[in-house]
Amino acid sequence: MAAPTGNGSVIPILGFLTCVTFIYLSFGDLWFGLKTEGELAFVKRNGTQFVVDGKALYVNGWNSYWFMDHAVNDHSRHRVGAMLEAGAKMGLTVCRTWAFNDGGYNALQISPGRFDERVFKALDHVIAEAKTHGVRLLLSLVNNLQAYGGKTQYVNWAWQEGVGLSSSNDSFFFDPSIRRYFKNYLTVLLTRKNSLTGIEYRNDPTIFAWELINEPRCMSDVSGDTLQDWINEMTAFIKSIDNKHLLTVGLEGFYGPNSPKKLTVNPERWASELGSDFVRNSDSPNIDFASVHIYPDHWFHDQGFEEKLKFVVKWMLSHIEDGDKELKKPVLFTEFGLSNLNKDYDPSQRDRFYRTIFDVIYKSAKRKRSGAGTLVWQFLIEGMEGFNDDFGIVPWEQDSIQRLMIEQSCRLSRITGRHLLDKKSIEMCSHRP
Repeated sequence: MAAPTGNGSVIPILGFLTCVTFIYLSFGDLWFGLKTEGELAFVKRNGTQFVVDGKALYVNGWNSYWFMDHAVNDHSRHRVGAMLEAGAKMGLTVCRTWAFNDGGYNALQISPGRFDERVFKALDHVIAEAKTHGVRLLLSLVNNLQAYGGKTQYVNWAWQEGVGLSSSNDSFFFDPSIRRYFKNYLTVLLTRKNSLTGIEYRNDPTIFAWELINEPRCMSDVSGDTLQDWINEMTAFIKSIDNKHLLTVGLEGFYGPNSPKKLTVNPERWASELGSDFVRNSDSPNIDFASVHIYPDHWFHDQGFEEKLKFVVKWMLSHIEDGDKELKKPVLFTEFGLSNLNKDYDPSQRDRFYRTIFDVIYKSAKRKRSGAGTLVWQFLIEGMEGFNDDFGIVPWEQDSIQRLMIEQSCRLSRITGRHLLDKKSIEMCSHRP
């Protein structure tokens, strides 16, 4: 064969480059996402800041508690990926969701020590989807409330087996049999090998952190000793199995009976009589960061909107101060919302409410203080009315909320020097001051 002459050797090279360019332009987002997926690292703590790969991380995220439940069935599984994709396009980095469902419909744990593999595979799917979209998960491990089983289900199991010490829901915290049930659940969950990724949960950096319990209260012991003992025991147990992930309690943020802030910061007197205490519980040695919720319209019944906004700022600054001075740990506001059932509710109030909260976090981040971020309660997909409450939002149906979320993502990414990976988010941030 004669050797090619002139431009003969250039033509196939140009053709190859054209092909590569076409592939990149067509599938660049997908390629970029896969590259990012491979580089996902564990979130760590450095003093009052979250860090990833040596850079600070400030969280702008959301709650979609329903992920595992919807991933069980073929007809609803797509909603998980759709919500994660939408979150990623807003530059959101963390989603909080339930990693529990005890007893009842689509139960993960059918009875103590018995698990439904079909539901476990649904949780595998949630984690794998989050990894694909570059979103980390804050996984909650049990509910103080009755939804999806919670404390009540564990107490009922012990009662049915004839080993329960008390029919009180609070026996969840002190009954030896129930503690054993819960530790068994923790062991199975933390060592679970994901059927889709092949990674054990305890080794997967897609998981941002574990949350011990959603909104713990132990009203049978107002001193707080019972809850504190349980927190200390269970967090030490979790860390003995998984020392790679961060761990938080899941508190609402109320100050206990011995706190100097119980009268000056708590919404009302009842808040100091729940058996929990923000500083004491968060100071537990195996707790890596503090968690706080913000629901002034559920906590007050006689305040107008402007008064609630003032309370929000005071509430947040108080907890950030605790993170800086008392705990020396990050403070993450893991739920916040404004009810649309308020007598004076107007949709524009939500915008102001969100902006007020985002501004407090932005200012804290600029000053390198302990305010580590926020998670909105809650985001849903169209057609999920049965899972909605008076706080739920389909973000792309409310343009002002979507813009606020993107703006906060952009502001926080500029502080840390982290670049948002989704092309649409990058374009949106480039148009902002």
